[in-house]
Amino acid sequence: MSSPLESSKDRDHGGGVDAAVLKWGGQRCDWLDLSTGINPVPYNMPPITVADWAELPDKSAQSALIQSARNFWQVPENAHILAAPGASALIAKLPSLAKIGRVDIPAPTYSEHAAAFAAGGWTEAKINADARVLVHPNNPTGQFWTTKDLNAPFTIVDESFCDIAPNQSLIASTAKPGRIVLKSFGKFWGLAGLRLGFAIGAPELIERLGAMIGPWAVSGPALRVGTAALSDQDWATATRARLKDDAARLDALLMAQGATLVGGTSLFRLYEVENAARWQDKLAQGHVWSRIFPYSRTFLRLGLPAPNRWDQLEAAL
Repeated sequence: MSSPLESSKDRDHGGGVDAAVLKWGGQRCDWLDLSTGINPVPYNMPPITVADWAELPDKSAQSALIQSARNFWQVPENAHILAAPGASALIAKLPSLAKIGRVDIPAPTYSEHAAAFAAGGWTEAKINADARVLVHPNNPTGQFWTTKDLNAPFTIVDESFCDIAPNQSLIASTAKPGRIVLKSFGKFWGLAGLRLGFAIGAPELIERLGAMIGPWAVSGPALRVGTAALSDQDWATATRARLKDDAARLDALLMAQGATLVGGTSLFRLYEVENAARWQDKLAQGHVWSRIFPYSRTFLRLGLPAPNRWDQLEAAL
């Protein structure tokens, strides 16, 4: 397996359904995309006003979003929160917050962090690293980390998928110097196109990061939707229960076909199969798009179908 920084030039993503359509045919709307791990039942957005689109976001709307985020994630009072146009926008800036050095990004994991640090001139180190990135839970393995793992002077905890298990969050440790937790709005709430993400951490780091991002980073519609969603604990609780049930249903289907569950979260499942590329091809013939990985010939990752699309997956299998 290549190291994260060595392979960072080949950014490994889910998605890519357009290319699948060209190879296997059909229309884009015919395809069931299970490659991304995004909640297939998105949050029911509140009405968007003309002012949300037409005016620069005012401070009250920005403050309402930040307060909703602070309450939802139980952010320590002495930690600051920055909202941004997606977690990826934050990931690209994070290496600039510390002096260029050596970074530890435990593999396997997704490639965005490695690409950002490589672009910033950092090199890789497994021990005595100046920075460490922990994807929590990890994508694709689902591994959770602990506070004992926050052991570098500059530590980033990527909690893009952690809202499925809030009791596992490491946000309580964010006020300490040199620590930042990332949150992605698109995964759990199923609104990746809204482009909304958060950085939570020590005030000095968050202030510098905010200066890099610039003013009015979050759109008016994203402010409104994010504030509503982060204030809706009932929806979050019900969604966690549904995701847990659907993940168990997906496991039963795949294991009946000979796959072995080896990891994942309730938003995506990681299976080991004899030949992942062959499985992807088989599913694609039924217009179901899955996720395989350049570093493993046996790993197959699937997200959850929408409630009305399970039949398509079963037929493809």
